[in-house]
Order: sequence, then C-alpha cells, then structure tokens
Amino acid sequence: MINIAGGEFLMGGAGGNYPVKLSGFSLSETPVTQKQYKYVMNENPSKLLGDDKPVEMVNWCEAVIFCNILSTMQNLTPCYNIGSITDLRTLAPASPVWKRITCNFLANGYRLPTEAEWEYAARGGKNCDVYQFAGSSNINDVAWYGENSDISSHVVGTKNPNSLGLYDMSGNVTEWCWDYFENELPSKLQTNPHGPQIGNLHVKRGGCWLDDPPMCSVYFRSGSVPAGKSSSLGFRVCQTILMEQQN
Repeated sequence: MINIAGGEFLMGGAGGNYPVKLSGFSLSETPVTQKQYKYVMNENPSKLLGDDKPVEMVNWCEAVIFCNILSTMQNLTPCYNIGSITDLRTLAPASPVWKRITCNFLANGYRLPTEAEWEYAARGGKNCDVYQFAGSSNINDVAWYGENSDISSHVVGTKNPNSLGLYDMSGNVTEWCWDYFENELPSKLQTNPHGPQIGNLHVKRGGCWLDDPPMCSVYFRSGSVPAGKSSSLGFRVCQTILMEQQN
C-alpha cells in the first residue's frame, strides 16, 4: 500500500475541470494479482492466467466482497455493509439488494477507491503531474495497451510507475471504482466526493491492454453494470488514512 497525502486538484480532462479536495488515503501499488485474489477468495476467475498478472473476470460486487473478506482476514473493520450484513457472499450480483450497499469511509478496512481518489493518485497526488498518462506522456513507458500488449494482460509492475510509485494506473486492466457513474461531474468544489447516491453503472478507470491511448489517460471515464465481467477489467484496493480523514 502506498500512502498518498491529501490535497486539492482539478479533476477531469478537456471537457471540464472540477475542483476536488481529498483527505489522505492508501492505494495498492498494483492492481490485485491473481495470486492475491486466490489467497483471499480460494478461486481464480481470470481468463489470462498468470499468478502475477492482474486478476480479471471480477465484477464490481465480487471486488467489494474481496475487500470485506481481506479486511476480516487482517482483523480490520469491513467498510461495506448492507444493513447489518458485512458478509455479502450469498448475494447474487444482479440482486436489487446491492442498491442498499453503503461504505463506511471511517473504517480501517479495505475498499475500492472513489473515482476522485483514483484520478488524484493517477495524476501523482500533490505532485500534480502534467502527464496525459499515469507517470508519463509517452504511453509506452507506463502502460500495456492495444498497440504493445500482444492482445493480453501482463505481469503487474513491469512498466514504469508514476511519481507516487503506483504501477499500471494506465493500461493493463481497467479498474473498478466505488462510485456510480454520472455523465457530468459537479462543477463546484467537492470535498471527499463519493459519487451519486444511486445509479445503474459503476465507474471504471485507467484503460486496459486492448484500448487505444485516449482511453488509458488519467482522466478518461467510463462505466459498467455491477455484474459486468471482462478479461480486461480488474481492481486495486484502497484504505482511508483515518487521522487525516478526521482532521
């Protein structure tokens, strides 16, 4: 996990810049690997097999379940609950009950990053990197994407990191975020935004091994249904830095 100091930044690309203020958080150095996922979940759903490749074929609900189970394994407080339930394994991904899920951002367990946290981290946090991609304006330095991937994901951490030491924020696999997707971000200053209260799609970020360069930029946005799966879609985990969140 990489600790990322809080700060303010302008979120978004050419279509608009939206001021956001964030408290500190930690983000995993790489996407969750197949070996890590199997250790926690006792299975590997991936199509493009390799212990140190990013796990994929994981829907949003399964990523949330992974976070809660990993938290419990490490005696941390799970972030996600539906009512009083934190063991969400029995819920089908298409169940309407998932609409009731909440995230306790003051818990010390693992969670998905918010969309704002993801973009802030990809941009280098307080470093305010000016690059189009996470760590460089030359996509080949930092990303596996459609023109160099040989139509496959790759072992994590084999391209250069960004200035925070985060790998694969651009390319390799697109990554789930917590937020519901909305077409337009709020234009006024947002502090620790968590996205809309309700929606049908969840945000995914970063682009993947089959995408064109624009889709691997630090600001490109898209969404998928929570039950959606793809061999190009994975996730990484986040934790709130509680002292910063409370100050």
